[in-house]
Amino acid sequence: MKIGILGCGRIAELLAGTFNAMPELDCHAVASRSLKKAEEFARNNGFKKGYGSYEELVSDPEVELIYVATPHSRHFEDMKLCIEHKKPVVCEKSFTLNAGEAEEIIRLSEENGVYVAEAIWTRYMPSRKLIDDMIASGIIGEAKMLTANLSYKIDDKERILDPKLAGGALLDVGVYGINFAFMHFGNDYRSIDSSVIMTDTGVDGSESITIHYNDGRMAVLTHGVYARSDRKGIIYGEKGYIIVENINNPQLICAYDDEDNLIKKVDVPAQISGYEYEFLEAIKRIGEGACESLSMPHSQTLFVMRAMDEIRSSWGLKYPKEA
Repeated sequence: MKIGILGCGRIAELLAGTFNAMPELDCHAVASRSLKKAEEFARNNGFKKGYGSYEELVSDPEVELIYVATPHSRHFEDMKLCIEHKKPVVCEKSFTLNAGEAEEIIRLSEENGVYVAEAIWTRYMPSRKLIDDMIASGIIGEAKMLTANLSYKIDDKERILDPKLAGGALLDVGVYGINFAFMHFGNDYRSIDSSVIMTDTGVDGSESITIHYNDGRMAVLTHGVYARSDRKGIIYGEKGYIIVENINNPQLICAYDDEDNLIKKVDVPAQISGYEYEFLEAIKRIGEGACESLSMPHSQTLFVMRAMDEIRSSWGLKYPKEA
């Protein structure tokens, strides 16, 4: 399948390496608002064509799938452009600025029969099932609580601090913690509490989020842009606990008893980068004529976006486009 990349930033370079290693994909074209940048990216990353506008990429009749790698603030308009040209889309997380934008994109996807999926890679990885299977096995008894954290030193990046680009920790790294909780504890929550420290530019720099479930369980999540965290996810049960190394791309899953003895260790299967799974599923689902992913269906994208809207509302955080 001939793939195009819309946007030529750092994440696009990371994905380009994966695409070149996948026999299922043909690296066809990239687009930037700068022709020079697009052509340089194409040369350096094994793509045949570089376009100086997004419109040229979506108008290329050979392009069969587009990866949207632009900032959060552009996701809505860029996905809309792809759908209008009947181009299937895998869009970088977070899907859109807010649930309202997500609802409109999903409506357009379904009305036009065009595949659109959110590239939240942990939803597609084999590690997701490995974690769920370990919880379901009862090795730690009934799971009662979950903690997860994800922080990086990224406060030197313009897109992270700029409200116009929908910056802040939540949409960039917090989305992983929230997805980790919803993947492994489900969606049936009663309420969400949170606390936040805002940056001088008016976006969230670090936050703590507590999800209270109707069955009495709780998920406690922390995210930030000022320092690297250990990135662990931990599920606590009646007879022990499970540690997931790196919720952003799980590498190792270990179960311990209530005296801290290691009782089971599961290595994650070898991978190109981890990004390949969302595109393998996209290829399969597009071939089936589907307009959504099974691993991250539209309903789940909307559920996560609404939860993040709820959290931002409690902080009084609105992006300029929303105002």
